[in-house]
Amino acid sequence: MRQIVLDTETTGIDPKEGHRIIEIGCIEMVNRRLTGRTYHQYINPDRIVENEAIQVHGITNEYLQDKPLFAEIQHEFLDFIRGADLVIHNAPFDVGFMDHEFKLSGHPERINKICQVTDTLAISRKKHPGQKNNLDALCRRYGIDNSHRELHGALLDSEILADVYLMLTGGQKNLLLAGEDEGHDGVDQVHRLDTSGLNLNVRRAKAEELEEHAAYIARLDGKGGSIWSQIDAEVKEQQ
Repeated sequence: MRQIVLDTETTGIDPKEGHRIIEIGCIEMVNRRLTGRTYHQYINPDRIVENEAIQVHGITNEYLQDKPLFAEIQHEFLDFIRGADLVIHNAPFDVGFMDHEFKLSGHPERINKICQVTDTLAISRKKHPGQKNNLDALCRRYGIDNSHRELHGALLDSEILADVYLMLTGGQKNLLLAGEDEGHDGVDQVHRLDTSGLNLNVRRAKAEELEEHAAYIARLDGKGGSIWSQIDAEVKEQQ
């Protein structure tokens, strides 16, 4: 299965008000494995980028002046995504903008005729109802490092979303890129390190530290029992 993790940045929040796409970032996955293929393009929107939007993504009007128009890049973009399952966070937003661009350029196709669409926001809301489900919140929930994300960026956000999507839908079974070491699913490839030359210093707990630990566990038991006492009891029963 070929999937394209996709994100866009725009001049504002509503294409009905004339706002346009200024950046597209795509990451390709095949059978849930990153292939290393990407598509990334900045776009001249032929209009002013709102200050509120610049505060989000940092892309200025001056930077976009010499970039191509959407109509000039749409065919290579379509070639990259055609027939794939698009993985998008809050898909209606990005799909609405892409369809708006196709309409303005006179292109007859729309996204739902070109690709399937998977909305990770809808998945996360179903899996984590009543919780924050923006990209930053999902990164915190799944332990994904996004500390390098100071501003929004289409390609960076697609890379982060790829990690989030894999965790949302069951985890990544193989960390290799698609095409590397074919014939293995990655789960059974365990490579043991040779530790024979290592001189590891093992520090064992002192008697007073063990006494303090036992006293702490006893205090936990007094509050209704602790998992540690249960484990210890089970171990003793097995001996």
